[in-house]
Amino acid sequence: MLRSRIIPCLLVHRRGLVKTIKFKDPKYVGDPINAVKIFNEKEVDELIVLDIDATAENRGPDFELIKNLAAECRMPFCYGGGITTVDQAKTIINLGAEKLAISAAAVRNFSLLSEIGQAVGMQSVIVVIDVKKKSLLGGYDIYIRNGKEKTELKLRQFLDDLNRIGVGEIVINSIDRDGTMSGYDYELADMVRTLTDMPITIMGGACDFDDMKKMIERYKIIGAAAGSLFVFKGKYRAVLISYPSKQEKLNII
Repeated sequence: MLRSRIIPCLLVHRRGLVKTIKFKDPKYVGDPINAVKIFNEKEVDELIVLDIDATAENRGPDFELIKNLAAECRMPFCYGGGITTVDQAKTIINLGAEKLAISAAAVRNFSLLSEIGQAVGMQSVIVVIDVKKKSLLGGYDIYIRNGKEKTELKLRQFLDDLNRIGVGEIVINSIDRDGTMSGYDYELADMVRTLTDMPITIMGGACDFDDMKKMIERYKIIGAAAGSLFVFKGKYRAVLISYPSKQEKLNII
């Protein structure tokens, strides 16, 4: 049975760990392997690692980095970045990742999702949908390539298509809230939850553990993901990797 999860999301840029604000101005916050070691000690539920350079640079996944991350991880590990073929997906799973995060390729070549699902199991196929709120008409636009390219996809139709093929999970990421620690976008979460019964993870804007608790209680089975909340501390955003203690987790989930 699925359970709620509290998920750190790590962004890799030039092989370093960074954090962005609204997908811009990446700030270096450390070494990804060291971060994984710390999260091991804190017994995190799951980890998402996204190589934000791969698609932007039109290259494939960094297999050496994935191998090193998987060797350190003692928790389920999802990798995303530059996945465009079934062979790449199979290699990543064979290196030790449990899940594959696919974004731009899901937009450009939708059939790839089913092809990868047939090769490694659809439960391992995670689709990341990066969205921005429309300024005038309401609703949300879907973006790819680190928020630089707006697609013509309609969120409702895209979710219908994902429902139809039954991907393992959907990660909804608010570009507007990314790195702001201003709170999750509950309007977005409400919309997505009404459009799909598939497992979803909400990301972008988490401000504290109470925000995560509210999100999980509101939707029951859900992943609450965050970046800044787990790598920064205080108003001056000093770098400090953290995660809820066992007692704090019991209060959240």
